[in-house]
Amino acid sequence: MTRSALWDSSAILALLDADDADHAGAVSVARRIASEKRPSFITNYVEAEAHALLVRRLGRTIARHWLLTGGLPVLLAFPGEEQRAKDILARHSDKDWTHFRQYGRFQVLGLE
Repeated sequence: MTRSALWDSSAILALLDADDADHAGAVSVARRIASEKRPSFITNYVEAEAHALLVRRLGRTIARHWLLTGGLPVLLAFPGEEQRAKDILARHSDKDWTHFRQYGRFQVLGLE
């Protein structure tokens, strides 16, 4: 079974911004994902966050173009998934997580 790739806003910025410190790494990972034919997607939250980040870093024109033609399917986070994420944070108040290994239907996996 091929695992899907969930893109986050910082990866999208790094991929689009040649001046970003992580640009080369983002391009390399994107090529690997493509060569492995992994399905890629973003969530509705990532879409909004990425657009705001792109506006700040690359300008309205590029951000708008990405939003309208980005090409990544957008999966909506369901209320139950949002609550599950909050429950994980509530149970682990000693952690400084910004993302989860498992989030509802999504399992976040690092590429090594």
